[in-house]
Amino acid sequence: MEALRTFLSELTVDRKAPVTSLLTALNQHLPQGFEPHSDGRMAHFSVPHSLYPNGYHCNPKQPLPFISVASMKGHVGFYHMGLYADPTLQKQFLQLWEKANCGKLDMGKSCVRFKRPAQLIAAMPALIELMKLMSPQEWISCYEQNVKA
Repeated sequence: MEALRTFLSELTVDRKAPVTSLLTALNQHLPQGFEPHSDGRMAHFSVPHSLYPNGYHCNPKQPLPFISVASMKGHVGFYHMGLYADPTLQKQFLQLWEKANCGKLDMGKSCVRFKRPAQLIAAMPALIELMKLMSPQEWISCYEQNVKA
């Protein structure tokens, strides 16, 4: 979490606790191999160059992105590249969301938007289960087949 401290320190008071809980859950529940880092604007969990030397196709100097969290003006964004690239994973997430009964889903291709901190807290069980569903190796394979191609 050290790499994410600056990002966390700049959050508004109402977002600090739920976003900290989300980042802690990511650290605890993502399969081993993803590494946390921050660019100052967002917190990221990526596949490091040590596991995937090619890096991100848009900028090979960057590690392969997987999950990012951003605190935007009107929402907290949870970006999960696997949801964008893998329809089966997206379907599993939709089932987890429905089961968690945490309100209307506000989702784009890879982004789940939380306009209220309470909804982020309510969605944590679904997000934690989602975190467990794809390993770095599975993400690399999915990325190479569905995104990079």
